[in-house]
Parts: sequence; structure tokens; C-alpha cells
Amino acid sequence: MFPVKAYAALTPTSALVPFDFERRDLKEHDILLDIQYSGVCHSDLHQARDEWGGSIYPMVPGHEIVGRIAEVGKHVKKFKVGDTAGVGVMVDSCRVCKPCTDLTEQYCVEGMTGTYNGLERDKVTKAQGGYSTRIVTDERYVYNISDKLYLPGVAPLLCAGITTYSPLRYANVKPGDKVAVAGLGGLGHMAVKFAVSLGAEVTMLSTSKAKEADAKKLGAHHFVLSTDQAQMKKQESQFNVVVDCVSGNHDYAPYLKLLAVNGKLLVVGLPSEEPKLDPFQLVTNRRSIIGSMIGGSKETQEMLDYCAEKNIVADVEVIPMQYINEAYERMLKSDVKYRFVIDMASLK
Repeated sequence: MFPVKAYAALTPTSALVPFDFERRDLKEHDILLDIQYSGVCHSDLHQARDEWGGSIYPMVPGHEIVGRIAEVGKHVKKFKVGDTAGVGVMVDSCRVCKPCTDLTEQYCVEGMTGTYNGLERDKVTKAQGGYSTRIVTDERYVYNISDKLYLPGVAPLLCAGITTYSPLRYANVKPGDKVAVAGLGGLGHMAVKFAVSLGAEVTMLSTSKAKEADAKKLGAHHFVLSTDQAQMKKQESQFNVVVDCVSGNHDYAPYLKLLAVNGKLLVVGLPSEEPKLDPFQLVTNRRSIIGSMIGGSKETQEMLDYCAEKNIVADVEVIPMQYINEAYERMLKSDVKYRFVIDMASLK
């Protein structure tokens, strides 16, 4: 067993507090990762506060994890001690269903095993996340990370990065395509970076005029104030793809209207209420709505390699672990550009 220092939610209404526990011993294909940085995803807050239901306490959140390999199981092939590596949203799956054999394990028929707030496949070992000093994980769900990249900025790639990269690749975005991104936050800023890097002409859609300068700095070619009906009207039937990164409750219709023939609305934001949908906006221009959830093991490594090639990382604010409760409150106010990342050295 490996002693670990962490921060945990003990109840849905309490602040996160220091929490010591033990990681399980390594199995033959496991790695022990000394965590250096852990990203703070909005879903961490949702689950810590039981806003989605089914939360299990005590809970150590965190699924955007990077660090150094400290130990490997005797049959590990992908890694050696000292390698820089990462762990994302999942740490296991059934491994035998078609999605798993296709390496799209996030769609495992039995359900993937999340990095925290659940049990491992043995139905006994509690899965605890990255707000901690160490993690033990099967090498299949661990990823090689280039030392060329700014490590704190890599952590959010394990969730926000792959969540936006995967649907853009699925939609076959290519040079010359017109892509709109709705919502400039943790997801949205990565969607802009990836779409620009793929050669698309990118337009940022936001309810806030104040975000125009930031969108342009990230590489967006155009900015449209989505609350301005005249501006939105001019953009109708113009885009091959719209990436919907909005997590607040909203209507799909304004975004569907922007799609050209065979256009795709890529949904990665998760509102708490069912969005409104007008079927007439679907049949017009033969539009489609496509959902997407993170990425499988093969695609996640592909994304990380792509980021190393293109020098793409998230824009982050690095914080000590002791600041996490303040970070949650700021995150609720969208007061971060664009991802908090915890320096785990603050716990050691």
C-alpha cells in the first residue's frame, strides 16, 4: 500500500479538507505516478457537491493528472521509472466489448471506470482522483507526455483537451472549413486552439462582448455576439461545424441555424436541463447534432502527440492545493482563464 496526501470532500455541503489515505499495491500492469499537477474541472465541483447525484464520500476529485512514473509493475511495457505521464477521466473499462476492443473505451458497454467517485472493476477498491500526491493505474489508461510542453498546461488536455479534439476529428475538420465555437471557457478555449490548428476559419460565439479580445488572442478569426440577433442572422447557414461548449441551459436552435448543408452541431457542454430543439431546424440543410464524450486510449495519446507537435497547451492559473475552495467559488463566477491547475508540491 502507498500512503497518499490529498484533499477530499467529506459531504456535499462541506469545504474540501486535507485527507490521508492509501493507494492499493501495484498489479503486474500498473504504474505508480507521483502527481505534479492536477487540473480543476467544473465536473469536479458538480460531483463534490453531489449536483449530479450518486456521489460517494469521502471523495478525492481530479481527473486531469500529470506527473512522473515512480514505480512500474513487472509486466509494464509502455513506461519506465522517470517517464512523464498523465491520467485522464477513466482508469479502466471491461476491455472485451466492441467499444473497448476498438479502443473507444469511454463508450464501454458496461460503463467505463471513472478516475474518482466510484469503485474499480473489483467492486471493492475505491477510485480516488488527482487532488492527491500519487495514483496507481493500469498502464492502458496512462499516457506518454512530451517533456517539450509546459506541464501545468498539459493537465487540462486530459479532459478539456480530448473532449474538444475528439469531436473535431470525428467531424473531419480540415483547412478551409468554417467552424464556430460557442462558449469561451475551459472547453471553448481548447476548441478554438484545435480548430485553428486544423486550418479552419474560426468564429467565437459568446454572450459577452468583453471576451472578443481574448478570443482573438487564442486565434479566433472572427467574433459574434450571440445575443445580437442581427449579427446571428448574418451568420445563418454559414458554418460546417458549430462546437457547443455551453454548460448553462440554452436553446439549440440559434446554433443549428448557423449550419450550412450537412453541417454538424458538436455537443460537449452539459446543461442541467434538456435543451430545446426544433425538428424543422434539423431537416433544414440536413443538419445533425452529434454528442461526444472525452476520447479512448488511442485517441487520447494521439491528441497529446498532436499537442506536442503543434505546441498546444491549455491557458492555466496555477494554484496551491490549499486554495481549492476559493478556486471553486471563482470557477462558479467564470473567474479563471481558463483552467485552474493545482501544484501538488503544495501538499508534500
